[in-house]
Amino acid sequence: MEGIPHPIPRTVEEVFGDFKGRRAGLIKALTTDVEKFYQQCDPGGVDSFVVWIILEKENLCLYGLPNETWEVNLPVEEVPPELPEPALGINFARDGMQEKDWLSLVAVHSDSWLLAVAFYFGARFGFGKNERKKLFQMINELPTIFEVVTGNVKQPKDQSAATHNSGKSKSSGKVQSRQPEHQNKAVKMSPPPKDEDDSGEEEEEDDEQGATCGACGDNYGTDEFWICCDVCEKWFHGKCVKITPAKAEHIKQYKCPSCSSKRARV
Repeated sequence: MEGIPHPIPRTVEEVFGDFKGRRAGLIKALTTDVEKFYQQCDPGGVDSFVVWIILEKENLCLYGLPNETWEVNLPVEEVPPELPEPALGINFARDGMQEKDWLSLVAVHSDSWLLAVAFYFGARFGFGKNERKKLFQMINELPTIFEVVTGNVKQPKDQSAATHNSGKSKSSGKVQSRQPEHQNKAVKMSPPPKDEDDSGEEEEEDDEQGATCGACGDNYGTDEFWICCDVCEKWFHGKCVKITPAKAEHIKQYKCPSCSSKRARV
């Protein structure tokens, strides 16, 4: 499979580096080198007659290599193999599918293979629970190959949001870390912001104490969920208006009971 030996990764950082290298090679095969890759998956299109005889009607695999390159090759003969094997027979599906669908299918299997290789190294070198969790979190920060190939690359959500709001725990509540995921919606899930000045932390605490619920009149509490009416812009305890954080995530525009009743009368 790999003509040039590569260092065996043994730490979380080394395994992640191996993952990124293989991932980069696979992305090249499925994007910038797609024409070359497409041709190599057709044994009849190979220039060398000898290679054509050897590879004809064989199950070919797409390998990503740690040095950010790729190759189409036969599976290894040893059983069990040194590493998990990629999907077999990608060449057989090539002519029976639309090219974009075929590339998407190979991309999905490539994602699965990358995870299998990474966690194979983790198991082989005795990664514990925390190390496995750290490795998966590092991997999960990157878009999948499928997302790259199909153009559906998603922006980081929870991790970036948690980092962005790490210094605002006093005024954000438990649901604030999920707000960037829904910033295009009108639902607001943190207490009303006040005018900022240079007075420091004491002023911030005063601002929080000044926020009151439009239903019960109680002050804001750091461990409570709040929601803002998009009509009157008053803030309410979620419990006072019977809105949970889970429900709020699916509300495009929230209207408090008072504004809802006014609209009904009109």
